[in-house]
Amino acid sequence: MVFFKKAPMALPSGGRNPGKNSIPEATQQYNYSNALPKVNEARALRVTEIMTDYQGLLRRIAEYAPNPPPEDYYEQGYEVLRQCRAEARAVLVVPYPVDLSHMPNGSEEQEKSHLQRIIVDASARRFQAKKIYLRAVAAVRWSNARSALLQAGTPQAAQLQQELAAITDTRIIDDFRQADTQAGYWLQDDPPLATILNWIRSQPT
Repeated sequence: MVFFKKAPMALPSGGRNPGKNSIPEATQQYNYSNALPKVNEARALRVTEIMTDYQGLLRRIAEYAPNPPPEDYYEQGYEVLRQCRAEARAVLVVPYPVDLSHMPNGSEEQEKSHLQRIIVDASARRFQAKKIYLRAVAAVRWSNARSALLQAGTPQAAQLQQELAAITDTRIIDDFRQADTQAGYWLQDDPPLATILNWIRSQPT
């Protein structure tokens, strides 16, 4: 049985142009003053680091284009992939707060508060993208292994369900913390999981 028109979907490393049918790249950016105090400079850099991660995750998700034969269209793995692409597009249309678009002309404390709010906003977007990406990876792994599993008569839905169940909020936060720490990033103002989840719940559905 043929599962892909050309070749199985690879697990991408990111960085390629996803093409005209892909998820649009997040292009909105925050603008900062060039004369920030040192700690606020670190905060501004942290926003850039988080947003770079966020955009990279969206590019990787965009590379997963499910293309099953008609008889397999409703198989769970392909449905998960379609859901992931739809969720990634939904994340992209969440507007950036207008009041965070430009650095206020005020005191250092005002700049600090402003940047801290941006870090929360960017962190929540990155969190959502990471969760979608991990689910897409699990579905792609299922898709690439499906032919062998069918030939061996091995159940496959259970394996996918186990992988999806393992993608917990705590795991995502821990993965970010470990990777960011290893990269030597400044993490003092990175929000805890509860703050990120509150931000997500506060967004219009």
